[in-house]
Amino acid sequence: MTYTPPELRTVEVTRYVTPLREGGSLPALVEADDEFLYVLKFRGAGQGIKALIAELIAGEIARTLGFKVPELVFATLDEAFGRTEPDEEIQDLLRASEGLNLALHYLSGAITFDALVTTVDAKLASQIVWLDCLVTNVDRTPRNTNMLMWHKELWLIDHGAALYFHHAGYNWEEQAKRPFVQVKDHVLLPQATELEAVDAEFRSILTPERIRAIVALIPEEWLQTIDSPFEAVEEHREVYSKFLEARLTRTETFIKEAQHARKALI
Repeated sequence: MTYTPPELRTVEVTRYVTPLREGGSLPALVEADDEFLYVLKFRGAGQGIKALIAELIAGEIARTLGFKVPELVFATLDEAFGRTEPDEEIQDLLRASEGLNLALHYLSGAITFDALVTTVDAKLASQIVWLDCLVTNVDRTPRNTNMLMWHKELWLIDHGAALYFHHAGYNWEEQAKRPFVQVKDHVLLPQATELEAVDAEFRSILTPERIRAIVALIPEEWLQTIDSPFEAVEEHREVYSKFLEARLTRTETFIKEAQHARKALI
């Protein structure tokens, strides 16, 4: 079967509906010119564009692996959009986020996943733990699961805290070799008994071609805006591919860490 590289639509934000006051990034529910509602992640908030890059890469890797993830779209915010906003904090955020942002399709009526209410089988738990170990996603804990139940199905959201190596000087070679010690706090770790089987399946799916196709989605303007040690945009982009490809060659490192952490829990 011929591989079709992923593509993201671009929408224009037309209406600010309401802030979603979760954490420090102040995402918002907005309406776009396609008349759909989206959860908008602002380039001017929190960790800024790096969080958008992590959201984009981790979200599309999850989709490639078959997880249910809300559609990601690029969302353009016009410079005049925030002029009528009465809240000064939100107005500042809108002004700092003019241009291209990232948004997730809003799952109306979805409820936050609660491990005490919903049981996740061993395979799915192992798949999610494996994904989060690969992309170093620290934000899937009992306190903040970043998963939703929608139409009786589990959906993954909010991957902006992943790929944290890019907040530490882009020392990707060293970071790629490290186990993911934060897995000890993963909400699904107790059920993740099939990591080795999942590893074989997922590594066969995440070929270098697919990794590079996902990384190619990063807008050039985002990479140009970020302070980085790289002279060229493509060199900067290449680091994300190299980091993920390197981790895929060393999955036994994070699998052993996860298995050790799980044994300590039970």
